[in-house]
Amino acid sequence: MLSKYKFSFRPIARKFVRSLVTSHGIWEVREAIILRLTDTTGKVGWGEIAPISWFGSETLAQALYFCRQLPEEITQETIFSIPDDLPACQFGFESALEAMGNGEDVTITNAQFSALLPAGEAALHQWRRLWEEGYRTFKWKIAVGEISEELRIFDLLTQNLPTSAKLRLDANGGLSYPEAHLWLQACDNLPVEVEFIEQPLPVEQFSQMLELSEAYPTAIALDESVANLKQLATCYAQGWRDVFVVKPAIAGSPSRLRQFCQQHKIDAVFSSVFETAIARKASLQLAAELSRDNRAVGFGVNHFFYQEAENWLQSLWNNP
Repeated sequence: MLSKYKFSFRPIARKFVRSLVTSHGIWEVREAIILRLTDTTGKVGWGEIAPISWFGSETLAQALYFCRQLPEEITQETIFSIPDDLPACQFGFESALEAMGNGEDVTITNAQFSALLPAGEAALHQWRRLWEEGYRTFKWKIAVGEISEELRIFDLLTQNLPTSAKLRLDANGGLSYPEAHLWLQACDNLPVEVEFIEQPLPVEQFSQMLELSEAYPTAIALDESVANLKQLATCYAQGWRDVFVVKPAIAGSPSRLRQFCQQHKIDAVFSSVFETAIARKASLQLAAELSRDNRAVGFGVNHFFYQEAENWLQSLWNNP
């Protein structure tokens, strides 16, 4: 007999403390869906659907439509038959199911997180506070302003960061091929290690990124190119063996992601999509299982949000 679960959900919206600037534009509010599964014994599993449509997942509207057309009681069969064009929904429902049998939190210190710096010159000031909080790896958004100005700030940042720090550069696919060469050349012989450049070129320029990965000592990490499991498998099949940035909350089914990473032993960096503590916990559990090369996980983003109230989940259901 199939296990049945009562299902309910609530949309949420959280405003960033400061606007997040990327090459895709300015992000002011993080919208998501919190879902709750309750089994016949009363045990509850929480899940989160946190799509980023411009990153390759479904839209929030598509996720809401999917949730609204479900009955109030669903089965595991319902969960494992969610189509691949709803990867954030796959993650949200499957991680809620897994949460019912997993009560332990993964403990990771700030030193094991990569902290996201604000774009532009603000990074020159904020890294100090984050360093004092224990962070040792930093990610900085590039390709959001004039390249000459960003290279100037980059030079100052690498001169000021402690030599034991690591820096990641994230272009979100916003560089041209000549600009990518300039950035990779700038990463040579610095006092601070540039761990990798994330997604220097647009998704459709995979072959050029493959060329760049073979031409420079600084590693390149695919991000938008491997937003979901299908893309991850395709890039691996086409020969990518450098770094893969995996965003579990939009990658798709956690069980299938687990299987792929274990089978192919990829160099994966697990990263946030600005989710709440619900999806964060499920994502970090996957990272703890599947990380191979002692790389910091990209979840140092709490400083971009106002602190959640301890009882926010309960209040969400009391005030639909």
